[in-house]
Amino acid sequence: MTTPRRTFLAASCAAASSALLAPHVSAMVTGKRIRVGQIGTAHAHASGKLAAMRQQEDLFEVVGVVEPDEARRAAMQKSKAYQGVTFLTEQQLLETPGLAAVAVETAVADLVPTAMRCLAAGKHIHLDKPAGVSLPQCVAMHQLADQNGLTIQMGYMLRYNPAFITLFEMVRDGWLGDITELTGAMSKLASEGLRKDLAQYAGGGMFELSCHLIDAMVTVLGRPDKVTAHNRGTRDDGFLDNQMAVFDYPTAIATIRANHLDPFGFPHRHFNVVGQSGAYHINPLEPPQAKLALDRPRGKYAKGTHALKFERPTGRYDAEFQDLAKVIRGEKQLAWDSKHDIAVHEAVLLASGMPTQ
Repeated sequence: MTTPRRTFLAASCAAASSALLAPHVSAMVTGKRIRVGQIGTAHAHASGKLAAMRQQEDLFEVVGVVEPDEARRAAMQKSKAYQGVTFLTEQQLLETPGLAAVAVETAVADLVPTAMRCLAAGKHIHLDKPAGVSLPQCVAMHQLADQNGLTIQMGYMLRYNPAFITLFEMVRDGWLGDITELTGAMSKLASEGLRKDLAQYAGGGMFELSCHLIDAMVTVLGRPDKVTAHNRGTRDDGFLDNQMAVFDYPTAIATIRANHLDPFGFPHRHFNVVGQSGAYHINPLEPPQAKLALDRPRGKYAKGTHALKFERPTGRYDAEFQDLAKVIRGEKQLAWDSKHDIAVHEAVLLASGMPTQ
């Protein structure tokens, strides 16, 4: 599927990101623990996100979790991940005095509608990925957040990966020069159960998993001019298990893969950026390792190739919630605005062969 730059998105981004309001700051969170809750337990990251908030007791007070499905709620109440959690209705959670933010961890189809209700109630949100199956709904969600001075933090976890943080800084500072090439792969060998779960998404693994890499690509290169999707399904179970997308930029070509047939997928996962003055290669992604090549000295690095080492994060999601706490307290604005998030979602849908209208 090949789609040129769309006037629809340009207009939508302009509307969604015009005159960004200062973050809504409640006096109730200044200098105190931030009251938060979670809606949904069906997302693959749900238990991990809840654990990240609960473990950072100096920052957050988790007031409760919402799970409307009775059978699932009963199962979660017996699980270790949700031990000791108070289960509430959505109305009870959103009406909790002092509630500042909600982590939305529902099934993907319910993410954006749930987020809209939270935003309408005046809450910041952490929204897991990807942002639903509709670009217009995603745009409307960001418009509502911007109009109300609220923050949407998307759950693209590589944003806070130390190797990616370093890459973003180097690109920003021009260390790699003009970018000409970007490649990434997010692969694994999908079990029969995972194949069944992912078959529900028309965009396959590119939509559900490689969206993390597409977010990083847009952070480095911006919105692509054109996206061409190559999708294959090797079985008759409806799951697209071998995918690649090509993203065209004025001076760069990027490719992102999602291969769910790779028995060595995790060690093969990588993100590689090549510029006219240097290159940066992350492999594996978690825990991250990276190599930096420079054609001249930059900062503390001499000309040549360097192996970079990073401290292992204390938790996969800790850094993103620490950042969200700073945003809620008005200490900073989130580095990724609505224009970025809308561009990412359009690119994810196009790369997955899904409609954007």
